[in-house]
Amino acid sequence: MVKPKGPLGQAMDTKGLSHEVAPPTLIGVRRTIEDRVSIDMRPEQLAMILREASVGNARRYLTLAEEMEERYAHYASQLQTRRLAIQGIDPVVEAAEAVPGKITEAVKGLVTESRFDAMIGDMLDGISKGYSAIEIMWEYQDQALRPVEYIWRDPRWFVFDRLSLKQLRLAVDRDFEGEELPLAKFLCHMPKTKAGIPLRAGLARPAAWAYLIQSFGLKDWAAFSEIYGIPFRVGRYGTNASDDDKRSLLRAVRMISNDAAAIIPQGMDIEFHKVEGQHGAAVFGGLMDYVDKQVSKLIVGQTMTSDDGASMAQAKVHNEVRIDILRADCKQLAQTINRDLIPYFVSMNFGPQAVYPQVEFPVPEPEDVELLTEAVARMVPFGLRVSQREMREKIGLSEPSDDDDLLIAPKVEPAVPVQEQAVKAEDKAKLAAHVSGCQCQACRPATSAASLSAEPGSAPTTDELDRLAADALVDWQDITDPLLGPLREVLAKATTLEEAVQLMAKARPDSGPLVEALARLTSIARGLGDVGDELPEPTGA
Repeated sequence: MVKPKGPLGQAMDTKGLSHEVAPPTLIGVRRTIEDRVSIDMRPEQLAMILREASVGNARRYLTLAEEMEERYAHYASQLQTRRLAIQGIDPVVEAAEAVPGKITEAVKGLVTESRFDAMIGDMLDGISKGYSAIEIMWEYQDQALRPVEYIWRDPRWFVFDRLSLKQLRLAVDRDFEGEELPLAKFLCHMPKTKAGIPLRAGLARPAAWAYLIQSFGLKDWAAFSEIYGIPFRVGRYGTNASDDDKRSLLRAVRMISNDAAAIIPQGMDIEFHKVEGQHGAAVFGGLMDYVDKQVSKLIVGQTMTSDDGASMAQAKVHNEVRIDILRADCKQLAQTINRDLIPYFVSMNFGPQAVYPQVEFPVPEPEDVELLTEAVARMVPFGLRVSQREMREKIGLSEPSDDDDLLIAPKVEPAVPVQEQAVKAEDKAKLAAHVSGCQCQACRPATSAASLSAEPGSAPTTDELDRLAADALVDWQDITDPLLGPLREVLAKATTLEEAVQLMAKARPDSGPLVEALARLTSIARGLGDVGDELPEPTGA
């Protein structure tokens, strides 16, 4: 069987790829028993831990970083917020034209697996500690050598080279320098939050001082609340009280704090003195709130979405900072995957390639839907072409099906300028005056069924139909403007026939007034004709 090759053409040991390289042990440098460093930690101890980590001895620092996530709720919450923001972005695969389609499809199948998504969450542990290492277990499945398991390894089981403190190595008992990591076996993610070595880039390092202050502040606040939460008790005894009486009174005073009940000899009394201690929240609470806000700025870049007291406008501005951090995190995460996983997966299954597919985590830009829709509504009437599919994606609406009830904008009558209204009113007035004062056949009132029945000898004539048509032409602009107005605008803007057809499809001319007028006039004309057919023919004189 031919051994698979790596991205540089080197032969890969498939047997080693399927065996664990960094399993836990009961004793030694990879022992499973956890260390403890943060119990009763003093400032000088913390300074020593950070100093050791800066020169490569990071075991105590990494233990502290782990305990901080367990003991400091606000710190753990903000880290979780940043991690989940990254995990909420679906990966996409981009490939150049030179990459064969089967390779692209294979990589897409790899990144859509559920184990890949879980591995992303484990890689993000490096945000707090400075680095994370994921061991890859390879097996043949579906006629391909592919990762079947991603195992998170404790960062305390690794060391950095003593010269540059940048190359990650596996910690072993027999070698202080550690062993070099095998090819294609580990995903080593080192987020670049600041310049320098990875051990100084973890967010746990600057947050450690906040954790220490928060620990001291919480202890002091609890002691303060215990002292001022219970009233001060004073027992009074007489001058003739014996030692037994005094001891009884002392026991009673002590019992009141726990049991809220006590008995004392007759002649003795107990007084409760109220002590004012309302300023504890302002002192200790204010200090802890300040520290928490600094931690929020450190991890997510702002405080508006993690604390109260911010307006919507402020939150939108500060949310841009979070988008910048999220975009940087996603870019660095993609670089690690495209370096430690994708080239080996492709080369061991399809041979070394000149170009490999790239995994990306695209961060969508925040959209102001209201501003977007207002801008589109203003520009579309001027000929701006907008894709309905793109607008639905930005607004978050799906494509309607054939069975859905659609929302349709109500018909709006076109606005008639004031001057045209005055002209039309004047024309109507002139026509009314002419009809009322004229005795010609065309200007007589329209014949109705009642008048025809009253004058059985008369019948509708062509003059009456002409008068009906003339009366309808008075409002010809109100009827034709909704239909011809958009057509005129399209012809004025369009330069080609295709553009005119597209603009006409969007302009939606309104033929409603014309249809309504034709239907009304046709009904009247038909009624006149029906009445005339039913009348008896006039007899001769």
